[in-house]
Amino acid sequence: MQITLSGKTALVTGASRGIGRAIATRLAQAGANVGFTYKSSEDKALALQKELESFGVKALAMKADASSFSEAQAAVDATLSQLGGLHILVNNAGIARDGLLVRMSEAQWDEVIANNLKSAFNYAKAAARPMMQQRDGRIINITSVIGLMGNAGQANYAASKAGLIGFTKSLAKELASRNILVNAVAPGWIETDMTEGLNDELKKQMEALIPLKRSGKAEDVADAVLFLSSSLANYITGECLRVDGGMAM
Repeated sequence: MQITLSGKTALVTGASRGIGRAIATRLAQAGANVGFTYKSSEDKALALQKELESFGVKALAMKADASSFSEAQAAVDATLSQLGGLHILVNNAGIARDGLLVRMSEAQWDEVIANNLKSAFNYAKAAARPMMQQRDGRIINITSVIGLMGNAGQANYAASKAGLIGFTKSLAKELASRNILVNAVAPGWIETDMTEGLNDELKKQMEALIPLKRSGKAEDVADAVLFLSSSLANYITGECLRVDGGMAM
């Protein structure tokens, strides 16, 4: 069965590369108009906009700091006015500032919480009202298995991603009566630009922790988002779907 999102409009945060780019691409391939944000990679963002438009949909690249409430509101407003609506919000933007707690600065903690957790609040709050008015919407938060498992040297990252799961469940209960479904996707060890630079030994150690004995691809995460965005997931809300090859089982 082919999934179609024709007539729908999506907004994906942090989509100029990696998992966000794969998500934006998959939604456009399914027929959705796609607005997406980026923070600094303008060349990559404009190239992605052109690629998405090649699928016969409207696309809009928007420079925005995910941690800024006003910039989130502006991105939602631009999506509504230029793409004709907003039916799917994917909170993907995030960063890592790793370090042991005893060496972690207050700035490293605050930056990760602001970009990974507050950003989801910013965009969900801005998107909730138009979704409530149309009595239809999907909000999908990209968390991480680290939010379920924890990881030494990533207390800030783990806290932000665990917070996203609690945020997802609470928002799902708040918005269910308006037919707005809120779910989370928790990627595990996924091949991205961030993991390419790691040495082979570390990669082998990570893959040894995965029952499937291999890393995932950004497209695996994008497929999960596509499913949750579609009519196939009409009775799913408040869920955290792991895409991790069994890593956090």
